Amino acid sequence: MTTHAVSGHRIGYARVSTDDQEAQLQHDALSEAGCTRIFTDKASGKNTDRPELAAVLDYLRPGDTLCVWKLDRFARSLIDLVGMVDALAARGIGFKVLTGALASIDPNTPDGRLMLQVVGAMAEFERSLIKDRTRAGLEAAKAQGRTGGRPTVISEDKLTIARARRAKGESVSSIAKALSISRATLYRHLGDD
Repeated sequence: MTTHAVSGHRIGYARVSTDDQEAQLQHDALSEAGCTRIFTDKASGKNTDRPELAAVLDYLRPGDTLCVWKLDRFARSLIDLVGMVDALAARGIGFKVLTGALASIDPNTPDGRLMLQVVGAMAEFERSLIKDRTRAGLEAAKAQGRTGGRPTVISEDKLTIARARRAKGESVSSIAKALSISRATLYRHLGDD
């Protein structure tokens, strides 16, 4: 989707959620779309600290077009999406999604704006359903006596040994090393001891 006719550069924005993920697919698509520069964040969509998004928004000039591979790589919520697209349009900057339902929609038309909001709302709805299902699953497991999360790395025996060694004045670092656990784990389990 393009917000208006533009005469400037196409600038890309890519985002991956973790350091383990690669942005190469997004970079290839953005380069193929004619992007002369690509900004890339490695941050969860929930993360409000996305320095490369801030950098690309600052870098864009009137007439440029901001290109994203998919809508979910750009906005965290419908409100976020609409606000950013409106802010870009107010600055004379176009917006283009390369893949997905909004790839051929112009958000400056009433139909395009409606589709933008519907697709954004559906994405938010899906995220809410996933959260609700996860929460329900955890509650059901808890009711059956199961707990989620990672198993503890410190047994009651290790904790008893750690407390005894700590009471004798041994440092947390040496106790943690001897028990093959991290200092942070030991501090967390020792609490106010």
